Amino acid sequence: MAGKPTQESAKPQPAGRRPTIRDVAARANVSIATVSKALNGTGRMMQETRERILLAAEELAFRPNALARGLLSRRSFTVGLLTDDTYGRFALPVMAGISEGLIDHGVSVFLCALEDNTALAQVHLDAMLEKQVDGIIVAGKRVDRLPPVDLTGLSLPVVHVMAEGPVDRVSFQPDEVQGAAIAVQHLISAGRRRIAHVTGPMRFRVARERAESWSAALAAANIPEPAPGPMFGEWSESWGHAAVGALWSRPGLHPDAIFCGNDQIGRGIIDALRERGVDVPGTVAVVGYDNWEIVANETRPPLTSVDMNLKELGRQAGLTLLALINGEEVAPGIKSLPCDLRVRRSCGGLAKAG
Repeated sequence: MAGKPTQESAKPQPAGRRPTIRDVAARANVSIATVSKALNGTGRMMQETRERILLAAEELAFRPNALARGLLSRRSFTVGLLTDDTYGRFALPVMAGISEGLIDHGVSVFLCALEDNTALAQVHLDAMLEKQVDGIIVAGKRVDRLPPVDLTGLSLPVVHVMAEGPVDRVSFQPDEVQGAAIAVQHLISAGRRRIAHVTGPMRFRVARERAESWSAALAAANIPEPAPGPMFGEWSESWGHAAVGALWSRPGLHPDAIFCGNDQIGRGIIDALRERGVDVPGTVAVVGYDNWEIVANETRPPLTSVDMNLKELGRQAGLTLLALINGEEVAPGIKSLPCDLRVRRSCGGLAKAG
């Protein structure tokens, strides 16, 4: 019969010994089976008994043995994250979001970074399968190119982030059209009318999508595209610097705003404008893309930028994978999440982190 914890059971555990379910049962003066039901939220018992067991577990800092829990449920309570973003610019925020979304469910993330090497990627995949992960998330550094690993035929649930997967799987991506639109609309609302666009290589789908959105936002506001139209180049500061030279060598009015395809281009543009004595944001406002804080915050002036909300992409991907692992129905296809604009001094806003 259940009763109050006894003096004997209330004694602290010896230093260095991990408390067991038997210790919790002794402290709460109930059976081990009752403790198991209370911790798993199953079985019928008085609410007072359940609360006493949970309190005893908390006081003892008891943590259920993951291996035993896995054997009972036939799950490892781990998921794999495969990414070809070895630099971590995109993968690390995504992983932080995945971990944040899954930690309360007792699920850990096992990360493997892939080079552009199919054989090495297969080694990492085999390692994950040997560890019996419950599912896999694939995170790319380009939405239009999958990491070099073959996941066809896997019986495990798979979710893609920043990488478009097969039509029968779920893929999470930032809404590039919306992200570019809010940048251009912000510049328009600030009174800018000659808004140039300098971006990365045309072979990148995101570069084309951001350029098309820039054009559409100008058209919607009855603002003509300034010559020479969208300027495609590289994802680099040097290209941003060179683009200013090309724009300022043209006859006629110069841009009063520049929307950049990424923050590195934006930083190069601001440096080049400063060298020419052009005031930012007084004469020319500049907006970047990616909200890479180490670049945006240290640019002078700090760079306004579109934030793709990578952490939220990861969190949603993790929760979706968990739903699939639990056997829930999830509609396949691409799920686009909205971006935000982080306003800083480069377009007239207050300088602030984040």
